[in-house]
Amino acid sequence: MNTPTSFKKEDSGFGFLNRFLDVIAIGAALYLSLKLYGEVVTTSYIMLYFSVMAVYLYTAESVQLYRSWRISSVTSNIAVVMLCLFVAFSLMQLVTFGLKSTADYSRVVIVGWFALSFCYTSVWRIAARLLKNTLHKNGYNLRRVAVIGCTVNAKRLIDEMTNRPQLGLQFCNVYDDREVDRLPECGKTITGKIDECVESAREGSFDKLYITLPLSADKRIADIIQRLGDTTVDVHIVPDFLLYNLMHARLGTIGDVETLSVFESPYYGAHDWLKRSFDVTVSSIALLLLAIPMLAIAAAIKITSRGPVLFKQDRYGLDGKAIRVFKFRSMTVQDNGAHVVQAKKGDTRITPLGAMLRRTSLDELPQFINVLRGEMSVVGPRPHAVAHNEQYRKLVAFYMLRHKVKPGITGWAQINGWRGETDSLEKMEKRVEFDLTYIKNWSLWWDTKIVFLTFFRGFTGKNVY
Repeated sequence: MNTPTSFKKEDSGFGFLNRFLDVIAIGAALYLSLKLYGEVVTTSYIMLYFSVMAVYLYTAESVQLYRSWRISSVTSNIAVVMLCLFVAFSLMQLVTFGLKSTADYSRVVIVGWFALSFCYTSVWRIAARLLKNTLHKNGYNLRRVAVIGCTVNAKRLIDEMTNRPQLGLQFCNVYDDREVDRLPECGKTITGKIDECVESAREGSFDKLYITLPLSADKRIADIIQRLGDTTVDVHIVPDFLLYNLMHARLGTIGDVETLSVFESPYYGAHDWLKRSFDVTVSSIALLLLAIPMLAIAAAIKITSRGPVLFKQDRYGLDGKAIRVFKFRSMTVQDNGAHVVQAKKGDTRITPLGAMLRRTSLDELPQFINVLRGEMSVVGPRPHAVAHNEQYRKLVAFYMLRHKVKPGITGWAQINGWRGETDSLEKMEKRVEFDLTYIKNWSLWWDTKIVFLTFFRGFTGKNVY
């Protein structure tokens, strides 16, 4: 007999409603813009509407607009809406210009449509958030929550419920069988023992119960769940430290057998295509805009020092496979063997021009060619020399998980100051920590944010020589 799957992705139903309201709001914006300018609704405008909506919804899904609605601030949500509208309308303008059909549409109508779309999509979001917060503040639509297990995760859970009233969760009690002096995390909030929790659940004292015990206490958890089967409380298990540190953990199946990924690339399914589309678009634009400056840098290198313009170094790419990364040569040597010495302050191997190129990261511009070739990404963990990979994989836990994605020209670690020379193990550990955080939480919106922030804090650093 086949065993039915037991895990389902949580869906409150509001995701569909939010998408529907956006579709209506943008459609209403077009209709009002046409009416205000005295235009009629034609087949051309209807087709334009469907085209804009297709790009808008595609972009919205790419940046996880609807997924983040419940927990993000309304201002950040509206900012993402603005981005999606800008992308949709800009692409629409480019397409109509390319097809030489801009004369078929009124520019005033299009500008009005864009402005009204932003107003409508923002207004309903603000109104919905205000209504929700008002209801919660007045005690309506609240869900009473209890917690079993006074742990680090219990404290995090309580803090989230306290600091995010928009979630509509009212924290009530924490239950644990241990003595209070053994519970440093949330001992002051202990209500009673677990037996008392089960009894309170039977009496309907709370609506939701979160079990935050470590998964090593599996028998204890199983016993608690068995006893809670005699209640009507919603029961949830909060993953402990182990599951929180899994690499992009997600549920999967092989036939009817359910699996949980431990280490896996975040680019599965359509995400791989989204990431590649982003890389090709950004790298193509960058190479077009930077073609003349790159030629000037190449000429300056050739004139000021002997040797090739480009330095090609073997590094690890996706899945630890060797790739050859391009850089403008900034040194008099070209180390690419089993022993590579990192650049240090006052390094005599660095040419005068090379010092300037390295400080401003201009030496890395040829890596956009690597991106276009599919060997690198615009955003990702910075690639290290093979010799350094072999050194640090033995010293830093989970180091090689950096290679579950393609290396990048810029990255989360770089814009947070962890770039340049790693003259201590601690510096490399922090870099890896930030790299793994990026991989675990990757989204196209985060890539866009990192590219934007790179212009303000990603080109220089105190450890860059």
